[in-house]
Amino acid sequence: MTKTIFVLNGPNLNLLGQREPTIYGTTTLADIKERCIVRARGLGFMVDFRQTNFEGELVESVHQARNEACGIIINPAAYTFTSIALLDALKTFDAPKIELHISNVHARESIYHNSLISRVATAIMIGFGARGYELAIEAMAEMAGRS
Repeated sequence: MTKTIFVLNGPNLNLLGQREPTIYGTTTLADIKERCIVRARGLGFMVDFRQTNFEGELVESVHQARNEACGIIINPAAYTFTSIALLDALKTFDAPKIELHISNVHARESIYHNSLISRVATAIMIGFGARGYELAIEAMAEMAGRS
């Protein structure tokens, strides 16, 4: 079994640290990537960390994960609430899936309350800020170790 965790990030997350820092903080996606790699390595896992602003590319990453990953951590960003294509792709991935959001989406406007992705997620990590990624790595390592 592979020991690679796919960490997938959706639209606008490339702007972390600049975009709405009062909501998302000042940590950049590059900082988060480095922290994920270090944390996963300490747990005996590798990370394939990706970000895209394009829905189809995110779907393709899920398809690739089917053959290469022991788990997916996904921050779908805006696609959380709109992408049936992403939902359907995630349905095809049988290993653990963690949906992740930096902010507490339930404390925000109602448009952010209905996640399509939660329907297929094994677990959800919400509102821990950038630290949520490292917590998700730890949780995924434990879940993947049981699979």
